[in-house]
Formats: sequence, structure tokens, C-alpha cells
Amino acid sequence: MNNHIKDDLLAFDLLKESYPHLDIEELENRARQMNNLDGEALYDQLILECLSYLSINEPDWTYVASHLLLKKLYHEAGKNRRYSSEKSYGSFYTLIEKLTTLEIYHTDLLDRYSKADVDELGDFILPDRDKLFTYLGLKMLADRYLAKDKLKNIYELPQERFMVIAMVLMKNEAQDKRLELVKEAYWAMSGLYMTVATPTLTNAGKNWGQLSSCFVETVDDSLDSIYDSNTDIAALSKNGGGIGVYLGKIRSRGSDIKGFKGASSGVIPWMKQLNNTAVSVDQLGQRQGAISVYLDIWHKDIFSFLDAKLNNGDERHRTHDLFTGVCIPDLFMEKVESRGDWYLFDPHEVRKVMGFSLEDYYDEGDSAGSFRQKYKECIDNKSLSREKVPAIEIMKSIMKSQLETGTPFMFYRDEVNRKNANLHNGMIYCTNLCTEIVQNQSVTRRVEEYTKDGKIIIEKIPGDFVVCNLSSINLARAHQDRVLERLIPIQVRMLDNVIDINTIPVLQGQITNQKYRAIGLGTFGWHHLLAVEKIQWESMEAVEFADRLYEKIAFLTIQSSMKLAVEKGKYPAFKGSEWETGIFFEKRRYSNEASEYDWDFLKEQVKQNGIRNGYLMAVAPNASTALIAGSTPSIDPIFKKHYSEEKKDYRIPVTAPDLNSETTWFYKSAYHIDQEWSIRQNAGRQRHIDQSISFNFYISNNIKAKDLLNLHLSAWKHKLKTTYYVRSTSSEVDDCESCSS
Repeated sequence: MNNHIKDDLLAFDLLKESYPHLDIEELENRARQMNNLDGEALYDQLILECLSYLSINEPDWTYVASHLLLKKLYHEAGKNRRYSSEKSYGSFYTLIEKLTTLEIYHTDLLDRYSKADVDELGDFILPDRDKLFTYLGLKMLADRYLAKDKLKNIYELPQERFMVIAMVLMKNEAQDKRLELVKEAYWAMSGLYMTVATPTLTNAGKNWGQLSSCFVETVDDSLDSIYDSNTDIAALSKNGGGIGVYLGKIRSRGSDIKGFKGASSGVIPWMKQLNNTAVSVDQLGQRQGAISVYLDIWHKDIFSFLDAKLNNGDERHRTHDLFTGVCIPDLFMEKVESRGDWYLFDPHEVRKVMGFSLEDYYDEGDSAGSFRQKYKECIDNKSLSREKVPAIEIMKSIMKSQLETGTPFMFYRDEVNRKNANLHNGMIYCTNLCTEIVQNQSVTRRVEEYTKDGKIIIEKIPGDFVVCNLSSINLARAHQDRVLERLIPIQVRMLDNVIDINTIPVLQGQITNQKYRAIGLGTFGWHHLLAVEKIQWESMEAVEFADRLYEKIAFLTIQSSMKLAVEKGKYPAFKGSEWETGIFFEKRRYSNEASEYDWDFLKEQVKQNGIRNGYLMAVAPNASTALIAGSTPSIDPIFKKHYSEEKKDYRIPVTAPDLNSETTWFYKSAYHIDQEWSIRQNAGRQRHIDQSISFNFYISNNIKAKDLLNLHLSAWKHKLKTTYYVRSTSSEVDDCESCSS
């Protein structure tokens, strides 16, 4: 019999005890027949056997397959690190020493922590936590994130990855409490109660990359700004990160340049340039850059912008590798609903003729505000050129592109800015690639270029360059185990620490990161949670549950950030913010009379002590890390109860999490769910999320145009800030892996 099988006879006995409802004996018999296989080939074949048994009726085969993959990983790590294969984990200190010598780990780990510290943390590692992984989750973690040497040999094991991340994120904490905070962060990650963002999971402790998920740039209407932005975007793409780019200030096609009429080519050529950057500057050699571009619905180039991702037409005007989004004021949606006319303008001409920038205004109230006033002034000024089109025709172009490509994303600019806690300090023009980040933006401008001491000096005034620092709660595990009160404080601290230890290759990003100290605490596993709580998706019970749960998360998050402010200081832009004035709480109708939480006291505490983070919550797509944690992505419903997860290098059967005879009735497919119920749920949680939510529509490919239109109108009326993909049964769309937190 194969030596590995001899070694693993006891493991088969343990599997029989753990999974008495599975035919482990059949697997053991198959193993005995594989005398001709050795090492990795043996494990791989047994794993395939397990996966072939995996079904809706027997979903637990994923854990048996995971057990076998763990044995394989332990064997490989032990061989490479030269410790006994009988042990699952070797010396943690020796691992750090070795990978630091190999220049995989940064020297910080050994510089900041003593051997005694590392040994204590190594003793705290819990190998049994590896049993929480499904096969797909463990395989994704092993293939993509565990530290390997430069020849791709595995060194690091799952619990060591979590401990290294905890050490990195807590390295600047006070010595007297640092190790306890590392252990608490490790508890949160190893228990799969939360996940960190993909860049943090990938890069923390290593000698390369940065830790933030994505960025938002605002491009000014000048060659300097356009090319400087492209350089910055390339630098970010190289280091890993999705980028949202606001193009609304750039003049339209046919606009004048230095008085020469018709000289401008509009936004499409600059989109082509960004498209080339996305393709040619990849993310750490693993995938091409991910860039989204946003344009205002009143911009004269809107029709060519909406056509840019379509498969037919002039390829010179196509940017297939970019993602598109439209910035939509309330007034446009009103005109769509009433079948009214809409006017398109050139932003450059508006600035020149009117003396203001139309994109710099929004409506402060429902059906009233600065934007519609300035928009009407533009319409009434006869010296300003414009194009008049039925608003519904633009909406048709939006929906046509969405049905073919899944985009453009929708950004409801008035609602976003009305709920901006930092209105005193700027405005928000667009969102990020995955539509969950909304923070103040402004352009970075060159002010002077000169020579000094034989050097060329370029001086710039930095604008607000948005940086997203993300992390997400595993709702099904955290809520069921009743750990939110313990989890959220350590999670907020981890996110806040990312701001100080991260190195962003764009200086204005560093400045903005410190100015607002913005974080994005999110969630995943919503459908998983509904299933285990036995709540139907299409029900008022689910809507009310979303409202209650996210209010609790918001309360705990705000409270945690306030306590951090007491300990470490408030964010620099706090003065004059809606956090300080209390308007933030009033806009969301937070009071003791309407809630079980002491909002009145927390409001006073924030006013008195400040808050550490100017932006707090954002719900990202979480596609990859939710799978690692064995749950469902973000706030999305599942596609199917049983399907195959297809990635570039493998195809793995998967079942819905915790699938059994009771939960199966609560796992309804996304494409069979009435999307109005999803909108209502999201409206319930959006009230408590100070930023936004990656919210998808799931529709059939034969949906009627009026039905898709009604979904958009409903989302707008329910005060959603953004919507992400329109996912139809006939379109294939890509996920942003950078935001999979």
C-alpha cells in the first residue's frame, strides 16, 4: 500500500466520524486501488473523486476534498521548510526568517517583532481552523494568496497568512497591547468572521504591492491633467487596484481649443488611451488593469460614450476593456418618467459662457436645488449651444448597452451628495469601479514648472484623490455566532491601520487618505444568512431584517471609530462635517425613540470626541473572498444551488453554503427573484451605509424594455445611490477582483 495511504488510515477514520452520512469507506477503497500513484498525484486523484461525489444531496464532500488538499499543503510546506511531515505546521519564526531571507517577506516583520513575540504568536495559531475551509475556498487561498518562493514552491500555510496579516496591520500599535490586538485580528480572520481586501490578503507582509482596493481620479480639462492622470493610473494599475475615473470636465467633440472652433475630439480618444493603459499595464502580472470611466448624462458626448463598449460599429470609437458609468441627476430621471426633453451641453463652453461648471452642482432637496437651477440657466441662455433630445432616447441607449455588456453603471449624483457626511469640504462626482465608494473628489492641478540646480521641478496643488480601504463581515458566521460586538471594533482598527502603513504610488492619494482616513467596512453572505435564518428573499421579513441588521452594524461601526478617535485623534477634515454638526444622524432619522440603540448618546459622543474615519461603510462585490470564506458574495442572491466555479486555471463544482433539506427552500436563484424585492432590501440597508453598495440587477435576456426601465426608476425612487451590473442570462460580465474584500 502507498506510504501516504498508510499514514492517512487514521485520517480516514476521523473522516468517517466527522461525516457519517458520507460513504468515506468507498473513498478509502478507491485510495487503496491507487498503489501506482504517489505524492501529489495521489492527493489530486482522491480530490477529484470527492468532487465527483459532490451534489445537492451530499454537499459535505467539499470538506472531505478540502481535508485532502490540506494534507497535500502540509506535506509540501513541510518538505520545503524541512520539518517533519507528521506535523501540520512548523516553526512560525523559522518561516518568517526564511521568507525574509528569500526577499518574499518585508524585513518589517523581524524588525518590529522580537523572536519571543513571534514564538508567542506562533503558539497562538490554531491549525484546526483550517477545517473551516471548503475545497474551493482553500484552493483559491492556496493558489493565489499564500506566500511562495520565486519558484512557486509553497511555504506559507493558511493560518500563517492570517497571522502575518494581523502582525502587519498591528505593527504600529502601542507595545503594551500590540500582541493582544494581533491575536484579536487573527481570531477575526481565522474564524472566517471577516475577510480583508484582496490586495491586503495578497500583499500584507510581502516585499511588493500595496494594501488598498481601488481609487477614484478626477481629470481636469487640460492636457497636463489628462496625461498626468494617465501616468498615475498606470502606476496604480501596476501595483494592483481598480480605478474609477471621472471624465465629466473634459470638453466634448467639436468644442473649441484656444478659440479654434471644432478642434476638440471629445472624450473618446482619452478613453482609448485609458483602454490601452488597462491592457498594457497589468496588475502584478496576474490580470490586466481594471478601469471604469464616468460621464454626466448631460454631456454632449454621452451617446458615443454609451456606445463605446458595444460590439458593433466603428472600432476606432470602441473601448472594450473599460467599464462605463453614467452620472445621473434626479431631474433626468424625472424627464425620463414624464417623457420630457433633455439638453446636452459642452462643459468647456458652459464654463466659458456661463462662468460656472454645471458638474459642480447637485440638488440639495427632492425636486429642488442648485443643479436644476443652473441647468435651467444654461437652457435659457441662447448664446450657449445645446442639443435637445428626448430623455427616454438616452435611457434607451443606456439599457441597450446594459443588455449587451452589463454596463453602464448608474450613479445617482444628487442622492450621493445629499448624504455626503463631508459636504463642507467638497463634492462627489462619481463612484469607483465597483460602485460602492463615494467620497469627495477634486482635480490635481499643475501650478508651475521650473528648473533649479539642474533639476526640473513640477509643482502641483493636490486634489482629493479617493482611496478605498476595504474589509467585509461574513454575515452568516458573525451574526449566527453573535460576535458583531467583538468583531467590528477590531475590524475598524485594522482598516484604520491600513491607512498609516500603506504606501500609495500617487502622492495626492497619500494626502487624501490621511485627510479623510476613509474606510469601507462591508458585508457578504446575505443570501447565506437568509437561508440559515429561514427567511424568504421575497418577503417583508427580509426587508425588515436588512434594515435592523445594518442599523446594528452602522451603530457599532460609528461607535468603534469614535472610540478610536478618543485614542488616536479624529480625522483632519472633521471640523464642520455632518459628523460634528449631528446632521448625519438627523438625515438618517437616528434617535432613541425610533431605535433600540442609544443613538442620541452616540451622536453627542461623536460631536464631543470626533470620529477617526470620515467615511465608514461600503459594501463591495466580495466575489473571491466570499468564496474563500465559504459563503455567498456581497448582498447578492445565488445563481444556482449547484454549479461549477470556473476560473482561468480550474473548474470546481460548488453547492450553496450550508445546503440541506431545510435551507434548500430559501435558496432561490437570482434570475428567478423579483428584483423589486432586492431593491426594497437594498433601500433598507442603504439608509445605514454612509457610502454605497455594489448592487446588481439580475434579469432574463428577453426582458421587456419597459420592465428594465421600471427597475431603474424604482431604484432611483427608493434612494439607491448606485447600481452596478445589469446581469442578464445572455451576457457575460467580469467582476472587479481588486474590490473583492
